[in-house]
This record gives sequence, C-alpha cells and structure tokens, in this order.
Amino acid sequence: MILFQRERLQVRLLQEEDAGLLVKWLSDPEVLAFYEGRDRPHDLPMVLDSFYTDDEEETRCMIEYDGQAIGYIQFYLITEEERVEYGYEDFVDSVYGMDQFIGEVRFWNQGIGTLLVKSMIDYLLHERNAGKIVMDPQVSNGRALRVYEKCGFRKKKLLRERELHEGIWKDCWLIEYDLALNESLE
Repeated sequence: MILFQRERLQVRLLQEEDAGLLVKWLSDPEVLAFYEGRDRPHDLPMVLDSFYTDDEEETRCMIEYDGQAIGYIQFYLITEEERVEYGYEDFVDSVYGMDQFIGEVRFWNQGIGTLLVKSMIDYLLHERNAGKIVMDPQVSNGRALRVYEKCGFRKKKLLRERELHEGIWKDCWLIEYDLALNESLE
C-alpha cells in the first residue's frame, strides 16, 4: 500500500519480499557507519526479528525513487515513557517519532533525504495529525542533522550516551519539528 508520493519519491508499506533489500543495505559498511553500526551487519534472521515482528505501534515502510526501492523509513507515536523523558508529558497533541536511512548509497547527496523528510513531515502533520515530530540522531551525524534542520527540526535536548554504536555509547540530539513554531516562521 502506498502512503504517499511526491515528485519522483514514493513511500509504501514494507512487504515480506523487501527483506532481502534490508539484508543487503544493513550489511553494507557504508550504511552501517550511520545506522546500526559496522559491528552489527544484519543477516536474514536479524532482519526478520527487527523489521517483521508484529508491532502495531510502528509503521514500517520502503522508500522508492523512480520506482526503485532505495531505503527504509518508520514512524510511530512515542510512548508515555518517552513523553516524560523528552518533556512532553503536558503536551496534549500527538508526538510522532521517525527513523530512516537511504540504503542505496549511490542515491546519497542528491537531495532525496531532504525530499523524504519534508514529505514525511507533511504526511504526519496532515494525515496523522501530529503536533510534534521527533528524532534522535547521533551528535556526530552532521550530514543528517543538516538535512533535518533544513527541514525545520530544531535541537531540543542532548541525550547523553543514548545509543550503543560500534561498541561505544554515543550522545544523540533529541530534535523536534514543532508544527506551531514552524507555522509562525512561514
């Protein structure tokens, strides 16, 4: 099922036959340097366990560009525990989290990530009624942070030792897209 299309980009629900692509991408050291870690190459059982469990909380999708699958994106309502941790316990509207990667490295540095993030923001705001959208990229992932900031995300909170990546606990930024703030800037 297609969730949305924008220009040459399409996002559709993950299907069983996509597992091989996830194995390919998540065993590529260039991709793993930013997502999961080069010390965690995924084989088929790992992909099935991580991406194909019955988790109704996450919506898992494939990213296609010009009809070719090039990456993965997921979104979800953040948990009550995360609302407290992130400082949203008094925020009444929905707060969505999202994670993504472009697995076909030849599609990096072409503006596709920016198009993807802007399109997902639009989808979550208008189709899922999100009030805020959050992500937690590693502090060291400057390229991703530049894309997210270009799309309207702002750094909200430093999350110390948030993610185990290649054997080291890495700091991450909690970044936020705030509908009310971004509307006032337009």
